Amino acid sequence: MKKGIGVAGNLIVDITYPVERWPRESELVTITEGISRSTGGAVCNVAVDLARLDATVPLKTLGVIGTDGEGDYILEELEKYGNIDTSLLKRKGSTSFTAVMSNNTTKNRTFFQYRGANAFFQEDCIPWEELDIDLLHVGYILLLDALDQKDAEYGTRMARLLARARERGIKTSIDVVTETGNRFQDLVPPALRYTDYCIINELEAQQITGVILREDGERLYPERMREALEKMMEMGVSTWAVIHCPEGGFGLDREGSFVSCDSLRLPKGYIQGTVGAGDAFCSGVLYGAWKGWELKKAIRLGTCGAAASLSRPGATEGMAPVEQVLELEGKFSAE
Repeated sequence: MKKGIGVAGNLIVDITYPVERWPRESELVTITEGISRSTGGAVCNVAVDLARLDATVPLKTLGVIGTDGEGDYILEELEKYGNIDTSLLKRKGSTSFTAVMSNNTTKNRTFFQYRGANAFFQEDCIPWEELDIDLLHVGYILLLDALDQKDAEYGTRMARLLARARERGIKTSIDVVTETGNRFQDLVPPALRYTDYCIINELEAQQITGVILREDGERLYPERMREALEKMMEMGVSTWAVIHCPEGGFGLDREGSFVSCDSLRLPKGYIQGTVGAGDAFCSGVLYGAWKGWELKKAIRLGTCGAAASLSRPGATEGMAPVEQVLELEGKFSAE
């Protein structure tokens, strides 16, 4: 009998400000009506998406939230789902938050992040003996200050945590935050050596592997996806390497089988927000991995989950049960 899924890492309160457009530096722009507060980060988004996909999956959340009202708010939101266990969360300092600037015209969002309590999350926050799970997903590398520190034996403390999980027979999964700079080469490869499922976007994969997948933020090179995925496997990913982007999902399994799945063709006006699409895709793939599906079916659920997420402004409110999410493929087929 399957035990469940653990989701560890960032817990964030997102405060979203709708803006008329994205301003140039030093320029004023108007914040319109509709300021909202919601939970965010890998733990909140992935755990809730999984809970909404399947209310029978046992889910454990691991991380650090503040001893403040925002921390209380995160607990209240997670505990709305009967299969999400919050008892292992630690409390210290101030809760992490992100000021999200949402462009009313393009629906794109820009994030200003305050680390807060997330900076304290590290391996000793995990009570291994109480962690009865099959799969541990950790996100996001580059946004967890303590785990991003160097480790003399494993390369990084994140890599050490993943190695410890594997020693206990737990499969591991990672996600990365998108940023510019050269930290990818220092912090991600050590973790990949102890990763079973790596689920990241095309910009992150490009930074990690050096394979150019998108040029000047515009043109995508899908013909290069397999090369990037192969490099990720060579760097240590054991089971599935997966890349998602607005155009679709791509994956490579341990046998070398390559999967490409186009995104759904969504009608004009369908997209109400993009903030949770990546985590929704990740949740679909994780669910498939936990259920023992083949990679192609898991990526199909990921692309449909992303489409479901796009239908609502918040990060998780568009997600629905698995059967309902998969129905979107027939409704908005990419064929």
